[in-house]
Amino acid sequence: MALLNFYYLRYTTLLLTCILLFCGLTASQRPMEKLGRGVVAVRQSNTAVLVTWRLLGLDPDTIGFNIYRATGSGSPLKLNPNPLTAGTNFLDGTAAPAETNTYHVRPIINGAEQPASGAFTLPANNPIEPVLRIPIRDGGPVKFVWVGDLDGDGEYDFVIDRQTSPQKIEAYTSKGRFLWDMDLGPNSVNQDNIEPGSSTIDVGHWDGVTVYDFDSDGRAEVAVRISNGVRFGDGKTFSISNNNNQFIAILDGLTGALRASAQIPTDYISDGPLAARFGVGYLDGVRPHLVTYFKNRIGSGDFNLMMCAWTFNGSAVSMAWKWLRGNQNAPDGHNTRSADVDGDGKDEISEIGFTLNGDGTVRYLMGPKGIVHGDRFHIAKMDPNRPGLQGYGVQQDNPSLLLEYYYDARDGNVQWRHQGTAVGDVGRGSAADIDPRFPGMEVWSFSGIFNARSNQLTEPDTNLRPWPHLNLWWDGDNLAELYNDGKIEKWDWLNPKQTSSLPRIDNIRTYGGINTHGPNPAFIGDILGDWREEVIVTNAAFNQLLIFTTDIPSDIRLYTLAHNPSYRNGMTFKGYLQSHHVDYFLGNGMSTPPRPNIRGRKVII
Repeated sequence: MALLNFYYLRYTTLLLTCILLFCGLTASQRPMEKLGRGVVAVRQSNTAVLVTWRLLGLDPDTIGFNIYRATGSGSPLKLNPNPLTAGTNFLDGTAAPAETNTYHVRPIINGAEQPASGAFTLPANNPIEPVLRIPIRDGGPVKFVWVGDLDGDGEYDFVIDRQTSPQKIEAYTSKGRFLWDMDLGPNSVNQDNIEPGSSTIDVGHWDGVTVYDFDSDGRAEVAVRISNGVRFGDGKTFSISNNNNQFIAILDGLTGALRASAQIPTDYISDGPLAARFGVGYLDGVRPHLVTYFKNRIGSGDFNLMMCAWTFNGSAVSMAWKWLRGNQNAPDGHNTRSADVDGDGKDEISEIGFTLNGDGTVRYLMGPKGIVHGDRFHIAKMDPNRPGLQGYGVQQDNPSLLLEYYYDARDGNVQWRHQGTAVGDVGRGSAADIDPRFPGMEVWSFSGIFNARSNQLTEPDTNLRPWPHLNLWWDGDNLAELYNDGKIEKWDWLNPKQTSSLPRIDNIRTYGGINTHGPNPAFIGDILGDWREEVIVTNAAFNQLLIFTTDIPSDIRLYTLAHNPSYRNGMTFKGYLQSHHVDYFLGNGMSTPPRPNIRGRKVII
């Protein structure tokens, strides 16, 4: 009996140790969306349909796929003779376009076929176009679209704004079924882009909305900055006596009902309501935090700046910390980024002129290094051989004549600077790998294309360059393409052209699409199919979302960019719309990216 007790004690001790180790490991992993396969199909030509689907961040390296098609009311037939183990896309040359074609895939793990994915149906006689059309209700213009899994089915649904007076927010499923709307009330009538009303969203570089699963229950919530008089999706109205008092509201993604609210700090209320930008970062490495950037104007001069972080536990929203700029030399810009700049598993929060640690303390300030306000900056793995992430920014009216600069995003140490001959507003700047002759990414504004790591001009004629705005992974290689005012373009390093003459792959206007604000789409990011990105715009009548998705095959196999922590954070930020970046080098000569340190949430159906 004593011997049995000894072995029982040893067994239970070992079991407890394993459980604790497992729990510790799990606790260090980020809970991320448990996405489905995101199968999508578009007609590429009269005879071919391109079908693409997701490789997930937690899929085993050896996973393969079978693809099936059901024509009309027929049974599904397997289209591939052997398991598909390269790119997660398939060019179907035998489809009957005059009939409906329904596609799904089945993963193959260790030789065994797994359950079927969700299906996608391509309607009969669908036009030849790289577009998925989502119906929305008639209404005013749309500026922004946010994505999140509102209903827990593993696919991205849509939250849109309506630029009316008062403003509205609407929610739709991935198939276009209307869910709810929200009226932002009388305090959204003032839509001044400098000093907007206390519940106004999406003017200037402000947004004040984002969508994410903050409590990790498998369904996304909608976070909104609100004030007196807003009407929620369930018809209830938010009433307070002071129109300048503002609140963080967490709404149920399915119903639009208020789940929790918390008052925004009133440090600067004497200067009026605060305009806002929202996004998400895992500031402690394991919990998604709502990241909020607030500003209001001091009279007709400078601005107050306050940044806060919040968590939502399913029943209450709580402020984790507050940071006030005060008299610190911390220049801000028009967009915010949250990424793990030093590889410790915790996200930092960056503006063009400073970075905060995940606990709200200052990590570094760029103002003392000569950096001032600028319109664009990027943080990415620009140099594949340098530890951590790197940054690139442009300047507006810097008195030192600084135009652009490249820096170590871990500590703000500037690696190189480009000076001009007069004070000026650079206005645009971009970063991506667009030239395979040079290792790592290129960066460019209006002074030529430079290889980031070497500070070397890749094209001697500085008048020959792409427009420095939005990047897009679209065609079959791992170099970035460009989104230029609705045109999808490709930089040809062997035959360089001026901005207006770049080779054009496609144009949203060909299919009735319009940019939703200036030269910008409502959304850009990887939300369907394989790892390449989608662009969301509307039609001119504002009663359709047009989701542009690639119609070009690729043999490159990458897990969905939405399972990359840095990229997924980027999808939640708006401001002046900017390209999102993964936390590994994606470009020519890239290594296989490491598996993301994430775990899936449960899917609620």
